[in-house]
Amino acid sequence: METRHTELDQDACYRAAATRDARFDGRFFGGVTSTGIYCRPVCPARTPKRENMIFYPTAAAAEEAGFRACLRCRPETAPDMGAWRGTSNTVSRALTLIEAGALDEGDVDTLAGRLGVGERQLRRLFRQHLGAAPVSVAQTRRVLLAKALIHETDLTMAEVALASGFGSVRRFNETFQSLYGRPPSALRRRKERPGEGGVRLTLSWRPPYDWDAMLAALQARGDTVEDRIWSRLLDPDLDGAEGRVSVTPEKPGRVEVRVEASDLRALPGILARVRRVFDLSADPEAIARDLSADTALQPLVAARPGLRLPGDWVDAGAEPPNDRLPPDFFGNFDARLIGRADQWRPWRAYGALHLQTAGIGAADIMERDDGRQAA
Repeated sequence: METRHTELDQDACYRAAATRDARFDGRFFGGVTSTGIYCRPVCPARTPKRENMIFYPTAAAAEEAGFRACLRCRPETAPDMGAWRGTSNTVSRALTLIEAGALDEGDVDTLAGRLGVGERQLRRLFRQHLGAAPVSVAQTRRVLLAKALIHETDLTMAEVALASGFGSVRRFNETFQSLYGRPPSALRRRKERPGEGGVRLTLSWRPPYDWDAMLAALQARGDTVEDRIWSRLLDPDLDGAEGRVSVTPEKPGRVEVRVEASDLRALPGILARVRRVFDLSADPEAIARDLSADTALQPLVAARPGLRLPGDWVDAGAEPPNDRLPPDFFGNFDARLIGRADQWRPWRAYGALHLQTAGIGAADIMERDDGRQAA
């Protein structure tokens, strides 16, 4: 079994896994060489010996190395880890396209062309930031989505294959047989039942999360929000299907998504857009750590650590959303603060959001800075 991996503090990862530290859930995955399985650091199973574990930065890296997902801790339910986002705009844009199915039918060369880089450069960036090749990332996305659909829905196996981006049922079956040594239907622990209208899935997020602020912001911009349920009609030309999607905050760390779509092939792209709209991949710890270095932002972040960026359903921006300053920022703040915002990278958008939420303008910040200097 291949043991190549990107740089991680292997001993520190083992300590986190041994104590099942929830703070590291989604930040790395541990491959167990004696079983060929990879797990989340919070897996309830007995922790293997240190010499039998290798840690990887992403699920795709673990699967590329030959490990298969644990059926007990279900890596597909881990929070989507976005701490690295902003360090490579190209990788961020590539992931958005992959989530929308760019590699389900196309190849890496075509994807690289859409991004304006060479295929070799794209592979190097993926290896550097995700520890896996683009094709491996795409296959892991398909497999983990399929596992979630098998465990959480009553879709038939043919429907699961279609909804998770596999080109055919045969390819779907072969992939699962290769990974798990059994057909995908064997992973379902109950009999298939007739569908109840739509696909219901839960998506994970890393706490804290200010749901009141998010839902209020979405409603203020014109989105449909009723009884804490956000919903949107699907556009065939835009989404690839007719129907409706709704999102309901559930228990801590989870959000329920219900999708009624005329074509299940549209599901991966719809879920990717839901994650963007609700900023489910945010890493509050990394954001708070970096923004708190600014004396003006530190108390604001401490007071509202769960603020998230409301995303657009369709985002074609050149910069990643987490680092994008809103247009009105340039009109409301003078050049000194705009220059200061460069110190907030890659979280400039969150810095601007905290200032806006607190009702603080450039004059307020400069007055505070002048007061500190005078003191």
